Amino acid sequence: MRAVRYHDYGGPEVLTVDDAETPEPRHDEAVVDVAAAAVNPVDTYFRSGAYRAAGLPMTTGVDGAGDVVAVGEDVDSYAVGDRVVATGLSRNHQGACAEQAAVPTDRLAALPDGADTRQAGAMGVVAVTAYRALIDDGGLDPAEDVLIHGGSGGVGHVAVQIGATTGANVVTTAAPEYHGAVAGLGADTVLDYARDDLADAVADATDGGPDVVLDHRLDDYLSFDAEVAARDARIVGIGENDHAAGFEDVGRARAKDLTLRFTSMFNTPSLARVLDRCAGLLAGDGLRVEIAREYGLDGVVAAHRAVMDESFLGKLVVVP
Repeated sequence: MRAVRYHDYGGPEVLTVDDAETPEPRHDEAVVDVAAAAVNPVDTYFRSGAYRAAGLPMTTGVDGAGDVVAVGEDVDSYAVGDRVVATGLSRNHQGACAEQAAVPTDRLAALPDGADTRQAGAMGVVAVTAYRALIDDGGLDPAEDVLIHGGSGGVGHVAVQIGATTGANVVTTAAPEYHGAVAGLGADTVLDYARDDLADAVADATDGGPDVVLDHRLDDYLSFDAEVAARDARIVGIGENDHAAGFEDVGRARAKDLTLRFTSMFNTPSLARVLDRCAGLLAGDGLRVEIAREYGLDGVVAAHRAVMDESFLGKLVVVP
């Protein structure tokens, strides 16, 4: 089979389309005929060596979806022909940018009727991250105010929808060209992140400030979050935030009894549980994963560049 792998860490040019062995399932795995996979920023971190994979060569691709074609001897929850979605690959299991992938069942969920396979292939990292940040870590309740930075991004546009599904008042930021699309996903207020009066605009859009803040750039916005947040608010940081430790507004945060939590999709206690919740939303009216661009396996190098260097709404998808 064909698979996009890296044999050494480095830039996008280290990725090659190889003829690899067709996977055989271990006792707790299902082999998936991949219909769609995603390219996420985290895929570039593994490829570059910023995050270390368990061994090389490694097939890239944390996320994927498709049909089960084989199962291990201890697998009774999935059968050949089942549609499934997977995440959490390419760190200690070969990834999904391949014609087939062997996936442990604790990283799988069934795709209900009505769930689009291509959107499911792009869903894993962003949906699990958004759900865990808002629901599990942020404790977002109905009718609370939530501020989501970067509502047009991969995580952001899914978080907007999950927030709207809970009944929260969703306030988000985005470049002006994306305002209409993000509002269409369920945001109650969409603000230009570059406006000079952003703090005042957030205050006007909320009742005393957001109760939950989802921030992927704490390096830039943690002080802003502390300024605008409501008393007892929960600030959840995702992504790369290397300099957030330099936060200087501890007094303001203490005065408001703010909670700051850093979270990672890879630390989710049960990926299967959250994937199952998100797959249910995808099958109904609660979630739509926007597909910005589609690539074949030969285009994964270009996708690794685009995901870090270009602006777009939603996700990049690989169709093997």
